[in-house]
Amino acid sequence: MAIEVFNRREVKYMLNDDDKNLLLSIIGNYMNADSFNKDGKTYTICNLYLDTDSDELIRKSLEKPEFKEKIRLRSYGRVSLDDKVFLESKKKFDGVVNKRRTNFLLKDAYKYFEDGSLPENPIQANGKPLKMNTQVLKEIDYIMHFYNLKPKVFISYDRLAFFEKTNVDFRLTIDTNIQTRREDLRLDSPIYGRQLLQPGQWLMEAKAFKAFPLWFTHFLAERRIFKTSFSKYGIEYKTRNL
Repeated sequence: MAIEVFNRREVKYMLNDDDKNLLLSIIGNYMNADSFNKDGKTYTICNLYLDTDSDELIRKSLEKPEFKEKIRLRSYGRVSLDDKVFLESKKKFDGVVNKRRTNFLLKDAYKYFEDGSLPENPIQANGKPLKMNTQVLKEIDYIMHFYNLKPKVFISYDRLAFFEKTNVDFRLTIDTNIQTRREDLRLDSPIYGRQLLQPGQWLMEAKAFKAFPLWFTHFLAERRIFKTSFSKYGIEYKTRNL
């Protein structure tokens, strides 16, 4: 069952090929791969980020305020109209990220974006009931109408994800092939777009509510890897006309 509410600290790092390869050579001692990473291969995440006509949410986010929020529609790989997707809100306050999401069918999400109409609950996905989180939906619906949000940018990436064996609170994700576009804003379209990373770059994100484990901090220190500020949507926005 997908977790619908997250609270955690998230720190980003940029890795080169050598950093990534060394980390992968030792990570099995401490962490288990996500179930989506079959045979050690990446899985693809696709997102539609929503914003105002004037890109108000991302512009405010880039000003690094104490509080910021984003709304996105997420799928795991390319999906069809009758497949499950996730409508998410992501808020950050005082360094702690709160993510809340609810199930949707892609066709219902498109209709919701077009006219604001919500499907009946529960909905059907491949013949099975798919319950929506009504409280999360109310919160997102309020934000959607307050800002008059609409899909503005598509961002996809290929991901390796890991959970620590002794502390499931700690998670690592390593992303590559970050692609973005501002046309053809659909999750059922082919996955393509402008690359945000240079060859040999990997975006790693460490996620935990409490402190990171010692083995991980030792790895960062030995490789002289320092935290960085890298928002996929933020970088897309700042480089969209390049």
